[in-house]
Amino acid sequence: MLCLPKAAEPLVSAFSVAFTRPTFQRVTVLILGAILSVRHRTVTAMLRAVGPMAKGHWSDFHRVLCRARGSCRPLGKALAAVVLELIPEDQPVVCPVDDTVPQHKGKRVYGKGRHHDACRSTHRHVVWVWGHKWVTLAINVKFPFASRPWALPVLCALYRSEELNRKEGRRHKTPIRLAMQWIAALIHWFPERKFVLLGDGGYASHELARFCHRHRRQVTLVSRFYPDANLYAPPPQVRGKGTKGGRPRLKGRKLAAPSDVVKRSQAKRFTVNWYGGKIRRVELIGGIGHWYKGGGGLVPVR
Repeated sequence: MLCLPKAAEPLVSAFSVAFTRPTFQRVTVLILGAILSVRHRTVTAMLRAVGPMAKGHWSDFHRVLCRARGSCRPLGKALAAVVLELIPEDQPVVCPVDDTVPQHKGKRVYGKGRHHDACRSTHRHVVWVWGHKWVTLAINVKFPFASRPWALPVLCALYRSEELNRKEGRRHKTPIRLAMQWIAALIHWFPERKFVLLGDGGYASHELARFCHRHRRQVTLVSRFYPDANLYAPPPQVRGKGTKGGRPRLKGRKLAAPSDVVKRSQAKRFTVNWYGGKIRRVELIGGIGHWYKGGGGLVPVR
């Protein structure tokens, strides 16, 4: 067994629940190699960093990432528990969610697909790449040596195309469904914590908003919104045992679209924290309403 520093033993041993004993011994070596490596975190670079501490053939360590037995779910739970210890219990846990597309063009690469590259695309030119699409959920942690919070990834899932899922007999999950899966796992594992889920326009989904409203005691969704969203007032209360006009209304009167509210409203100035630890003056316009989608009902939004 590899001898670890006493300060590192509790941290590394927390991940043992996700692996068998032989695999965890090699995982420990790779963890140390990732810490000691000063360049790329490839398996070869990790083994070069630890030197003689890597017992066995080099191919045994390569197989840890492709064939060794392990489970990502208990590994993610252990990692999230370690990260949550850095956040006071009385503070909400900010969890950014996003997807990233590493490029892989090989013919035998499993799960690859044609995905939109948001970083290299513009409004006039769309870039498509072949590779994996990973939906990642992170936890923001503020360290004393950094001017801005660090987003530490704790859970990730590979998005598989609908064609591949149908071929393998698996239920298809969109990136929205994968994000719901991970935030549901967090509120199940840590029911005493409150989470704030952050997403860009790709996660401005009525389905995700409805899920977060259903678990509003533990999670709040903050995401980009649609300027032409269908907003309504809540439906009027039904008095009596029945109505002569048929079934009760699902929504109330139609409200103005967010873009129209912005045009006719006066903004208020606020000072907020900005990127890079800077302070910036911004103008905000607020409003409330119920977001409606056919078959999904109403979701209150601000």
